[in-house]
Amino acid sequence: MQFSFDHLVCFFKKPEEAITLLQKIGIHAVNGGRHEFWGTYNSLTYFGLSYIEFLGIENLSIAEKQEENRLITQIVEQLAKDKREGPARIAIRTDSIEKLAVKLKEEGFTVYGPLPGERVRADGQVIRWSLLFAENGANELTLPFFIQWEKEDGERFLELEEQGLIESHRVGNPTFESVGFIVNNLDKTITKWGNLFNLTQSEEFTDLTIHARCRKLDLDGTKLMFCEPLSEGIAEKVLKEKGETPFLVNLKGTKQRHFFEMLNGFWRFQ
Repeated sequence: MQFSFDHLVCFFKKPEEAITLLQKIGIHAVNGGRHEFWGTYNSLTYFGLSYIEFLGIENLSIAEKQEENRLITQIVEQLAKDKREGPARIAIRTDSIEKLAVKLKEEGFTVYGPLPGERVRADGQVIRWSLLFAENGANELTLPFFIQWEKEDGERFLELEEQGLIESHRVGNPTFESVGFIVNNLDKTITKWGNLFNLTQSEEFTDLTIHARCRKLDLDGTKLMFCEPLSEGIAEKVLKEKGETPFLVNLKGTKQRHFFEMLNGFWRFQ
């Protein structure tokens, strides 16, 4: 059973406006498409097969009827009700979603799916995939959801290139090095996630920019960086205001060193 980072989902009221903001800083971004059955739509920015999705609600009455798609129930709660934009959840790609569903059920998780998914591209073509959701206890960092695409990685990469989705960024040749999560208990959370996906932990380090102690899990594609606040600073402020959540995008290969806040999250260019 293989696991790879697929994408970071950021909730945004108007995903099309994220494109303009990203382009201003040299990041190539495009309109994605519509999820008609779920009442949502998106814009996208790619770094190879790892990407960031800016997801918005197009039809709230449709979105509110969703029960099994826990990403849609989350966006209704977080964006439509709480009015909170920004990084929300990650998706992990797998090649054995049916077996994974059985494994997670046996380990005691509440499981939803696999569910069929599809998006109508701007050119009218339909992209298809399967989704799986697993939930843990309340007041814990929301687990990733899982995705298995209809097409293989190599074929998808070539198609994305042909469509102009994977293109060069003016800011350089960035890779999505890691996504950062703020957590209450670094040791407990990283052990749980590491065991779940059989991932190796890095050595602990201190991130002075956000005032936190951190460790990474070596997930294929994009690493997962978990951070626990040390003192007053960015990490503590995010945890206090939003709870445990993804909050930081780390890009390498940008030919600059810059840390800034944008799209209700934090970005680090290296």
